[in-house]
Amino acid sequence: MNGQQIAATEKKPFAKTRQFFSDLAKGSILTKISCVFMGAGQIGRKQFVKGAVYFILECLFFYYLISFGLGYLAKFGTLGTVAAPEGVWSDELGHFIYPKGDNSFLILLYSVVTLIIIAAFIILWVMNVRGNILNDKLVAEGKKVSTIKEDLYSFINEKFHITLLIPPLLGLLVFTIMPLIFMILIAFTNYDYSNLPPDKLFTWVGFENFKELFTGFGVSGGSGFGVTFLRVLGWTLVWAFFATFSNYFLGMIVALMINKKGIRFKKFFRTMFVIAIAVPQFVTLLLMQKILDVDGILNVILGTNIRWLADTRWNSLIPRIVIIVVNMWIGIPYTLLMCSGVLMNIPADLSEAARIDGANSVQIFFKITLPYMLHVTGPHLITQFVGNINNFNIIWLLTGGGPIDILKYSDQAQSTDLLVTWLYRLTTDNPVRYNIASVIGIIIFVISAGLSLITYNRSSAAKNEEDYQ
Repeated sequence: MNGQQIAATEKKPFAKTRQFFSDLAKGSILTKISCVFMGAGQIGRKQFVKGAVYFILECLFFYYLISFGLGYLAKFGTLGTVAAPEGVWSDELGHFIYPKGDNSFLILLYSVVTLIIIAAFIILWVMNVRGNILNDKLVAEGKKVSTIKEDLYSFINEKFHITLLIPPLLGLLVFTIMPLIFMILIAFTNYDYSNLPPDKLFTWVGFENFKELFTGFGVSGGSGFGVTFLRVLGWTLVWAFFATFSNYFLGMIVALMINKKGIRFKKFFRTMFVIAIAVPQFVTLLLMQKILDVDGILNVILGTNIRWLADTRWNSLIPRIVIIVVNMWIGIPYTLLMCSGVLMNIPADLSEAARIDGANSVQIFFKITLPYMLHVTGPHLITQFVGNINNFNIIWLLTGGGPIDILKYSDQAQSTDLLVTWLYRLTTDNPVRYNIASVIGIIIFVISAGLSLITYNRSSAAKNEEDYQ
């Protein structure tokens, strides 16, 4: 690609924007009126239903802004200045009366909602203007504008994908994007145990929380967050690596053994593993927790008193190994079934040709079977690794993040805590640190998204899609 093509590519978004405003400037009077009164252009061309919808949505938007949204948005820069006074008991009403004051949490929440609604309105306004520009072109060409029936018909035919995508996109906006934006903004405030609304206010502190987490010095003036964060992050990555690849390769080996020619009762073995999967995971984990307890059946059988889940020696090595082993018990059946299906689809002529050329079983595995498996299951392997970074259940149900090692951990983190369980602990245990928890949430997202994008784009599944077809 030459320099001119690159420059043209870079300017393309701005060219579209300039073209939009150029078409608007050349548009009819109806189009220009619609810039202020949405839907006027459509009504002027007898698209009454579409025009009425646009106009009603515009009225609702400005009503929301004037009656509710702007009041919170005006306080967004400070997150409130007047804290709510303490409640006063009312004998007449029989409960406390809380005088009105600023609530930083609500100010931040409703400000985010308002900003998203403003962004949605801008998109709606652009759609309205584009519709009028299209109508101008149709009229200039001597064609008639579409009717409401034709518009509805198009949304169940050539635009049916839009109809199907709108509900999940709205759900994504409300239940994912909006909470994500709110969480990210919390990371830039001092929202913690000493600044809990409505009695107290919190405010913006910039990158002080990030500084406190990475160095141990920030809003609180000094803590052990820096060292604790590195310890928890290190264990999180070690856990994710062993939990992912132990399940993957051991499950693959078991699948190879079951699928090997000459092995009898293949259906029986696969059925046993399916039964293991059918048991709810939390039931298995709670059962394992009881078995591995100091007074559990394993110590009774062995005649020992080993603290399998609570030993703090050697940097809590025993609990960490036990967690990985229990995870293999839970995860190998899933990998086995997945690998069994993939192994059955490896072209037999590849292995036969390799044997004719003198390759042994080990060479066939590393040159044919393993590359094929990695090609097909590579995306699954990536999602498993990211999923293990966020694997809350196995840690919390087995050890609760423990054992507690006061000498090596602080700031509410314990020996087997992952970043995600530490985040949870910071928002539920006293003293709560919502601001630091939000920073940890951002870091988890960056690690997960970064690893997913980098590894997937480098995998053969993405680079060589035509292989093995």
